[in-house]
Amino acid sequence: MYICGIDEAGRGSILGPLVIAGLLIHHSKLSQLKSLGVKDSKKLTKKSRYKLYRQIIKIADDYKIKKIPAKIVDRYVYKHNLNLLEAKYMGKTVLLLRPQITYVDSCDVNNLRFGNLVSQTSSSKVISLHKADSRLMVVAAASIIAKVNRDNTIKKLQKQYNIGSGYTSDIITYSFIKNCIKNQNIPYFVRNSWQTIYNINSTYCKNCANTIK
Repeated sequence: MYICGIDEAGRGSILGPLVIAGLLIHHSKLSQLKSLGVKDSKKLTKKSRYKLYRQIIKIADDYKIKKIPAKIVDRYVYKHNLNLLEAKYMGKTVLLLRPQITYVDSCDVNNLRFGNLVSQTSSSKVISLHKADSRLMVVAAASIIAKVNRDNTIKKLQKQYNIGSGYTSDIITYSFIKNCIKNQNIPYFVRNSWQTIYNINSTYCKNCANTIK
């Protein structure tokens, strides 16, 4: 039986794409993933992720990566449908890999509802679980693929812009966003739908008004 694990990276970032990764592997190879020390990408160092990534794709029967641009993420966030966006792209990934069974990491509080959304665009049996990247080896492997590809994209952007990690908790990222708004020059890779953008805009406009007075 061929099984598929799917996970995402970059959902909470204000910069860059949302990355969906799917891994197809025969169930007989799961022990190989375990022997490599595969685990949730968030529990690994950057060096370990890159090393495991190279090993995982050698073992995998197939894998797919989908990078969803910031402008498409914005379109769904404005409609409060980010979960639907993830489900659609996960479903597309399943269609390409054609497994007998698929495991996905649920981003919805209702994991059954999310699994049903994914299965609407795929012919595979879909099992959606909370924290699947910590519970299932095949999803953990997918999380590593997603994270490494997301990091590579951010690394390319960092060569042109001083953007930090891409998360608003990072002072470098926050300063970058603030300067973009002040200069009225927001790059294509910034997610305009994030609350941080609204908050900085509001503060900046208020300060401008006070200056005029």
